Amino acid sequence: MSQTVRTRPAGSERELSRAYDTALLDLDGVVYAGGRAIPHAVRSLTAARDAGMHLAYVTNNALRTPDTVAAHLTELGVPAQGSDVITSAQAVARLISDQVPQGARVLVVGGEGLRVALRERGLVPVESADDDPAAVVQGYGGPDLAWGRFAEACYAVQRGVPWFASNTDRTIPSGRGIAPGNGAAVEVVRIVTGGEPQVAGKPLPPMHRETILRTGAQRPLVIGDRLDTDIEGAFHGDVDSLLVLTGVTDPAQLLAAPPHHRPVYVAADLRGVLTGHPEVGQEDDGGKAVFRCGGWRASAGRQHLDLQGEGTPLDGLRALCAAAWTAAGEDGCRLDGGKAVARLGL
Repeated sequence: MSQTVRTRPAGSERELSRAYDTALLDLDGVVYAGGRAIPHAVRSLTAARDAGMHLAYVTNNALRTPDTVAAHLTELGVPAQGSDVITSAQAVARLISDQVPQGARVLVVGGEGLRVALRERGLVPVESADDDPAAVVQGYGGPDLAWGRFAEACYAVQRGVPWFASNTDRTIPSGRGIAPGNGAAVEVVRIVTGGEPQVAGKPLPPMHRETILRTGAQRPLVIGDRLDTDIEGAFHGDVDSLLVLTGVTDPAQLLAAPPHHRPVYVAADLRGVLTGHPEVGQEDDGGKAVFRCGGWRASAGRQHLDLQGEGTPLDGLRALCAAAWTAAGEDGCRLDGGKAVARLGL
């Protein structure tokens, strides 16, 4: 896909909740972390829904079923139905069902979310490589997933059984910090077998296809906390995106983002969906490009990013993004932005 290289965050005079018909929300690091709602998430989502925005929850976490996720959201104060939740388990189950016969056995290394999704597509979950599976599928199984499950996957893959993975996120946010994700588990099987799985989850097309099929979104906005899944998935799907800084991505990583990891909008948290977003302006200062947002002015030097002024920290970050992304062009910015980011207190 040929796309224009994004050199600055976009502006929007309208509140994002009115400019887009559907929010495609990541969960971990966006709505909740460690099972608890992230500050401002519940009120922001309630207000967005009241403004007419359809809320859909799109997660690479294949552990829980859509009904379980919806019940958790409802408990947090955001009423949801199972049909509002799209998981990588559903995406990988459809991917498998396109390649194996109806009623085929599938060796599962993961949790109940995978098993339910496979049954939904007419496939039969099994537990052993000796059960004659037509496919192997891995999905996040939680901290208690037994080590022996990886051995079963390895046995099957070494026998030539097609291997699938719901997603390859190497980390997952928790209430205590960053924990190993399904991608770390996939690496175990890859190291042992030398194989390569077919992957369904964000940022790859099967997940985007599953999401659009299930939501019917006409003008969606992807909202996430990860550049390499949420934002890259939106890029490949040619969909606008909002990055929130409540999960994995920090300002330094955002400034260094290559084109396919650059979000359209940036916000501190989900309150950003309820507001417009200021434009980043540009002016020439003696041959140097200077980018303005609010009371901040940012520019790129030979070795570092420079930030002057004062105002809302997010405006300063938007100006810095414009300076960094313009300087980097089609690459990731390698200029030192540490002092500039420190001024913002983010």
